[in-house]
Amino acid sequence: LRLRPDRVAMQDATAQMAMLQFISSGLPKVAVPSTIHCDHLIEAQMGGVEDLKRAKSLNEEVYDFLSSASAKYGLGFWKPGSGIIHQIILENYAYPGLLLIGTDSHTPNGGGLGGVLIGVGGADAVDVMAGLPWELKCPKVIGVRLTGKINGWTAPKDVILKVADLLTVAGGTGAIIEYHGPGAESISCTGMATICNMGAEVGATTSLFPFNHRMSTYLKATGREVIAGLSEKYCDLLVPDKDCEYDTLYEIDLDKLEPLVNGPFTPDLANPISKLGKAAKENGWPLDISVSLIGSCTNSSYEDMTRAASIAKQALKHGVKCKTQFTVTPGSEQIRSTMERDGIDKPLSDIGAIVLANACGPCIGQWNRKDVKMGEKNTIVTSYNRNFTGRNDANPATHAFVASPEIVTALSLAGDLRFNPLTDSLTGTDGESFKLEIPQGEELPQRGFDPGQDTYQAPPTDGSNLEVNVDPESNRLQLLDPFDKWNGKDFEEVPILIKVLGKCTTDHISAAGPWLKYRGHLDNISNNMFITATNAENGEMNKVRNQITGEYGPVPDTARYYKANNIPWVVIGDANYGEGSSREHAALEPRHLGGVAVIVKSFARIHETNLKKQGLLPLTFSDLSDYDKVQSSDRVSLVGLADLKPGNPVKCILKHTDGSSDEILLNHSLNESQIEWFQAGSALNRMKELQ
Repeated sequence: LRLRPDRVAMQDATAQMAMLQFISSGLPKVAVPSTIHCDHLIEAQMGGVEDLKRAKSLNEEVYDFLSSASAKYGLGFWKPGSGIIHQIILENYAYPGLLLIGTDSHTPNGGGLGGVLIGVGGADAVDVMAGLPWELKCPKVIGVRLTGKINGWTAPKDVILKVADLLTVAGGTGAIIEYHGPGAESISCTGMATICNMGAEVGATTSLFPFNHRMSTYLKATGREVIAGLSEKYCDLLVPDKDCEYDTLYEIDLDKLEPLVNGPFTPDLANPISKLGKAAKENGWPLDISVSLIGSCTNSSYEDMTRAASIAKQALKHGVKCKTQFTVTPGSEQIRSTMERDGIDKPLSDIGAIVLANACGPCIGQWNRKDVKMGEKNTIVTSYNRNFTGRNDANPATHAFVASPEIVTALSLAGDLRFNPLTDSLTGTDGESFKLEIPQGEELPQRGFDPGQDTYQAPPTDGSNLEVNVDPESNRLQLLDPFDKWNGKDFEEVPILIKVLGKCTTDHISAAGPWLKYRGHLDNISNNMFITATNAENGEMNKVRNQITGEYGPVPDTARYYKANNIPWVVIGDANYGEGSSREHAALEPRHLGGVAVIVKSFARIHETNLKKQGLLPLTFSDLSDYDKVQSSDRVSLVGLADLKPGNPVKCILKHTDGSSDEILLNHSLNESQIEWFQAGSALNRMKELQ
């Protein structure tokens, strides 16, 4: 498909590289309405006010760059403290029927308002901002029919946790998930957004709900009465066609859906709350919970916060406070300000919660955690979306579990994974036991939203005379040099930088957390490449053999050695390679350090596209068992590239150290235009050729 999105949205970590690419295109102004949202660079440490102040100081150079680039090229700019990109989009930009692309994998959050919002890499955003059509392989459609009603302790989060259980982390790849059925009427607009948001965890292209009265109510509550009226008028165009057929259909009875706690280490390992304690004991998961965290782009709405606060109020009546550390992340300045006005933050603070800045924080690894040592086995529970190894705190021994804000809040009071709030009791300060009642919340504030501080910078009418400067000595920002064109020759007997064992997410390829500060400096951030991926040769992280010297060393250092000696290299990976974040740095870094191809069993959608955009060859084993034929010490030849065509496999020769060789076939999904990207060295290079 060649599509024309209505809008582009970018968070500050991915916007840096996207804007650097847009600047290098030479275009004077973005062709479609676009915004940048400052939410990724604020580290959780002390609390909202202190952390925001610190972030503004530490990231001043980056914020100034994004602000000035926004003004010059016609983008709206949401300043640090405004909130998480997806909540801002829901409050201001999403609407039924919208087509928006965003440089963050959780962009589908806007499907809760009936829009088609899709996560992409920065290079895709550059294409659309440049006025070019956006390419997407036509997705399949997975239907999820909801019956019954959300009730009791069950929350919208449990719907997507159940879907993750059904589909696994790869089951939605190449598909749109369309929720429908009478059960959808029992879910609030922000609840539907939660469900769509976490569709990223099953690899879905996007997720959405049909238009209903809940969306209309939310649009009116956020000052968009005209859009609500138009949506109601044309609602027949915003719901499933009569007798439509789905490629796959699932059904979930909400009346029977039990609260789930998914994890550890993967978001598709579903544990019903009634069986969590038993599973934890059987698997040796730490039973004591060290930290409980609610909020994030997935669960930080007014309804989420009021339901969590209702549990806190019950605990306070009995003198009970948290037995764990407890943090709360408001989704936006509007949510934070409304919480404060309505007194919702007080009971949460009174049980021991620290209210963090309106930002991503620990959900993306922006967490200066000090309560455990690195490598210390521990358990945390969150209402976030991802729980890959080391995702939240960079500690590979942290067992992270994902649940609804209500369940997380209840578990914070007990401090134990074995606690089931549906059946178990807590003990008050008077020695009397009590059970928590079903949490109650408000879908929307009765007095309307309080917008709080104005954190939006609108673009000037004409910014052409404005300057955007990048200091050549900066270690945070670096102007981009074009990648070299393909020389027209086959890649012959090139070394394997690393054969990755098992799961390899974009976090494994390009770690987040402390590395986020280098997102605008390609050479510096490339020092994190594959440092947490497991080497199949020795089972270790960040230790690979240099195939020229025979010495072992860090992955980035080895890649730099090859690059300095003009030796191209390839990567070998397993299934669903590149799942997780949309970060294109996971493609830019291998390209920058001399990689030419990534050969795996299968790719996650966004990452495969990102590799294509940067001029790398994303190839998949025609026979999955060929992965086992590859030895880390092999020399790899990719032959016949001059005849590379859509649908035609690539011949690969594996030359082993004993002198023997294997010839295998590799598939690809490159179309004619994407082959031209490879030949030109990148999609951006090809764009310049066509200007």
